[in-house]
Amino acid sequence: MARVVFPDHLLSVTGGVREVEVAAANVRDLLLALEAQFPGSEETLAKSAIAIDGQIHQDAYLEPIGSNSEIFFMLRLEGG
Repeated sequence: MARVVFPDHLLSVTGGVREVEVAAANVRDLLLALEAQFPGSEETLAKSAIAIDGQIHQDAYLEPIGSNSEIFFMLRLEGG
């Protein structure tokens, strides 16, 4: 199981859920699992930056997820 954390403002449909545990082999499977739990979440989360165990992946769709990993979704900042 991996610990998944996301800010409230990314998923207003969840009623403020911030943290869940999900079993997933990669980010694609993780998004599908979250979509099943929180309908309407996949599109928003897929467009977010993802940090897996402290490493930021802008396009993490097929990045593997190990057990006991921590996954953080955050707003993607363009430019700078």
